Amino acid sequence: MRAFALAIVAIGIGLAQPAHADDPAVSNRPITDILPLFVTNHCEETRVPADQLFCGDPELNAAGVKLNRAISERLNRLPNRRLAIEENAEWVRDRNSSCGILGRQPIRPEGVKPVRDCLLKETDERIDILIDPNFDCLAVHTTAGMLICSDASLALAKEELNERVMALITKLKEDEARDAFGEYERWTRERDRNCGLENKDNVPLQELSSSEGCLSDYLDRKITEVTAANGDPKKLFGTQRTSPVPNADAVDFCVAQIHSAQTCGNFLAVNRVFQIDGSRSEDSAEVTTQIEMVVLSPFTACSAIASSCTGTCWDLKSGRPKSTPGSHEQFQVGYRLRIEKSFAFQKKDGGWRCNSTTLQPVEVGIALSGP
Repeated sequence: MRAFALAIVAIGIGLAQPAHADDPAVSNRPITDILPLFVTNHCEETRVPADQLFCGDPELNAAGVKLNRAISERLNRLPNRRLAIEENAEWVRDRNSSCGILGRQPIRPEGVKPVRDCLLKETDERIDILIDPNFDCLAVHTTAGMLICSDASLALAKEELNERVMALITKLKEDEARDAFGEYERWTRERDRNCGLENKDNVPLQELSSSEGCLSDYLDRKITEVTAANGDPKKLFGTQRTSPVPNADAVDFCVAQIHSAQTCGNFLAVNRVFQIDGSRSEDSAEVTTQIEMVVLSPFTACSAIASSCTGTCWDLKSGRPKSTPGSHEQFQVGYRLRIEKSFAFQKKDGGWRCNSTTLQPVEVGIALSGP
């Protein structure tokens, strides 16, 4: 009976013997030999391949404890915790991809050791970065972030802007502060779009030197705006109602308002917004954009959160939107969701007001567990 139970559990966590094993001696090993802490730590309760290895392998389990401590300490020393949470979610996604873990695809028994060794190496390197407060820039994964950190003057300007903004946000009430953080993040996305740094993840930094002047101008302009607020955060946040042009920047602001109203920031962060198409008349406009979001905290693929915050339910097997509920699969940290949607705008009070109040309906969508 015990052997039968272990076999069922092994199938459940994706480490069961494959039908045609390359090495029967490895494939026939019981799960308790492959993951010695499996039974003690009740690893059958987790369904995520990386988490299963961290749960059942002694060295990974110890490294995971150190990693969680390092993450917590970094969050406590950084004023903008949400940006650090988003960056960590991106690191988890990249770590899994580089170690050969794709979504919930089962790991063959003979593949456990190389994946485990890779996870241990990536985790140790991550801990070294996180525990050094002088090298927070090393934890940045965005192209713009790395470009800023590679230039001393840009890094200092970014640090000054961050400190000034955080000093203002601390004066706000909890809900107002949450929305202000969301607006601050939108500034960054707008900066990257306007400085030509969208979709440049694999471009060498030396080829992006033309963007440095734009980044410098942006940081200087924002520092001036924050200084002009004279210590009043409400002069900077929560005041914009219209946009000067119906474009990706205007859509980004619209999406930020929708996410704020639905408290989506607990689960998702908007990563990119870029324009695909658009039409415009004298007093109305329609802008079609692609919106990329990264999962910060697990949620069910067909749920109120999925519908209100991503605009649709999802089928995780195909990575596509689905119209009917029923799946209990969950998005895990690091998933990227991309949707395409048209947003309607009306010209009013000298600017353009977004008429879209939800992300539904989604015209095209894809869910990615890897890059």
